[in-house]
Amino acid sequence: MCAFASLSWEMDQEKRGRFHDFSGLGFWRTRYWGQPPLQAPAGAELWVWFQPTVTDVDKAWKELSNILSGIFCASLNFIDSTNTVIPTASFKPLGLANGTDHHLLRYAVLPREVVCTENLTPWKKLLPCGSKAGLAVLLKAERLFHSSYHSQAVHIRPICRDASCLAVSWELRQTLTVVFDFFSSGQGKKDWSLFKMFSRTLTDSCPLASQSKVYVDISPKNKELLEVSPPPTSVHEAVVQGDKKTYAVYDLLSPSLFNTSRSLNVQLKWKRPQDTEMPIPTLHAQRYVGGYGLQTGEICTLIYNTHPYRAFPVILLETVPWYLRLYVHTLTIITKGKENKPSYIHYQPAQDRRRPHLLEMLIQLPANSVTKITIQFERALLKWTEYPPDPNHGFYVGSSVLSALVPSVTAMKDMDVEQSPLFTSLFPSSDGSSYFVRLYTEPLLVNLPTPDFSMPYNVICLTCTVVAVCYGSFYNLLTRTFHVEEPSRGGLAKRLANVIRKFRGVPPL
Repeated sequence: MCAFASLSWEMDQEKRGRFHDFSGLGFWRTRYWGQPPLQAPAGAELWVWFQPTVTDVDKAWKELSNILSGIFCASLNFIDSTNTVIPTASFKPLGLANGTDHHLLRYAVLPREVVCTENLTPWKKLLPCGSKAGLAVLLKAERLFHSSYHSQAVHIRPICRDASCLAVSWELRQTLTVVFDFFSSGQGKKDWSLFKMFSRTLTDSCPLASQSKVYVDISPKNKELLEVSPPPTSVHEAVVQGDKKTYAVYDLLSPSLFNTSRSLNVQLKWKRPQDTEMPIPTLHAQRYVGGYGLQTGEICTLIYNTHPYRAFPVILLETVPWYLRLYVHTLTIITKGKENKPSYIHYQPAQDRRRPHLLEMLIQLPANSVTKITIQFERALLKWTEYPPDPNHGFYVGSSVLSALVPSVTAMKDMDVEQSPLFTSLFPSSDGSSYFVRLYTEPLLVNLPTPDFSMPYNVICLTCTVVAVCYGSFYNLLTRTFHVEEPSRGGLAKRLANVIRKFRGVPPL
C-alpha cells in the first residue's frame, strides 16, 4: 500500500483531481470476442482532470506524467505538447466532480508503447497483498504476455465516504483484461481451466480483502451443454452492458470452498462440440488508411449501429499528429447513402512541432446503419533528425475514441443496482434503459516520405576510398626520396667462383 499512499499524497498535495492510466498490448477483436468488458486503446493512454485551484495546468500535467512514468516504469515521460489535447465533449470527470471546465482536462496517448513485465510488477505492488495471496497469484507474467490480448489500467478518483459527503476519500481501481484464445491458437477446443490459462490455481484469499470472488459467465442459450466444476457457492444474475448475464460465483472467503481440496481450479467443459458465435455488439467501429502514394491519403472510420429500431448519438474524438496535415473541407459523413451532418463539431488545427489536430463531433447514428467518416490529409516531410531509428516501419496514429449511451436490450431495475454494486460500478447505466460505452478503434500505421538514410554511408565509403587511393598515392610520390645504387663487384667467394668458371670455359657469374 505504500505505492498507493504516495500516489494519493501526490494527487492531494498538488491538487490534481483524478487520473486514468491505460496500457494495452494487442487489439480487441470485437467480431470474434464480442463486446469487451473494459475497453482500452493499444499502447499507453493517460487522461487527467485537475482541480480548479491548479494555476499552471500544463506544468502540473508534465510533472504528473513524469512521476507516473517512474512509478509504472512506462514511457509516459514522452508525453508533451505534440501529443496532448484538450477535449471539450469527451472524457467527462468520474467520481466527485467540482466542475466540468474542459480547460482542466488533459489527454494523451502513446500508440507505440508496449506493455511488458516491468509495467506489470509495479501494478501488482499496488494490490493489498501484492502477488502473494488471493487472485493475484494467477498473475504470472510468462502466461499473461503469452495471451492474445492484454490490458491493464489504474484509476484514481475522489469519492464521498458517506451519503452526506462530509469527507472525501481516494478510490484506487485496478483492472486487468486478458484473452486466452485456445480455439484460434490451434487447440480447437473451448474448454478451459485456471491451471490451463495461468499454470497456477487459487490456494487462499487475501487476508486484507473484504470480498474476493470469482465470476464465471454461464450465460449461453443452451446451458445444458456446458459444465462448471467444482460446483459454485452461488449463482448470480445481473444486467451487464444491456444483456442479462448469469454467473457462477466462487467466494474465496467461504470456509467451505477449500474444505474438500487445498486449491481451487475452476474448469469449464463443453459436453459436446458447440459452434456458438459471439453476438455482435450494438456499437462497434473500425478505422483504416486509404489512398496510395506518399503524398496524400485518407482516414476512413466506419461506425456500426446494429440496433434494429433505436437510434442514438455518439461522440467521436480524433487525435491526429501534426505531420499529417488534415484537409477539413474534405470531411464527409455518409449514412445509408445520404449526408449526415454532425450536431456538434469542434476542430483545433495543429501547429508544426507544437500540437496535434483535435476533431470532435456529435453524430446521430440511425438504427441498423453504417456511418462512414472520411477526411483527407497530406504527409509532411520531416527533418532527418526527427525520424525514429526504424523510419521505414511507419508512424503510429492513436486510436479514435467513441463515447455513447447505447440502448439496452434488457432494462436494469433499481433492485439490480443494489444487489450488483460491482457490475454497476464497472458498467455504469444512466436510467436502466441505456448504458455508457467508450470504444477505441484500431491505431493506424502511416508511412511518411523517408529519405535514403544509406546515402551518407555510401558517400563516406566512396570518399574514404578516393582519399586512400588517389591522395595517398600522390602524397607518397611527393614525399618519397630516390637514391641511385651502384652495382657491387661481389665478395671473395664470387671472385673465386669466376676464376674456376674461367678455367672450365664457363661464363662468369
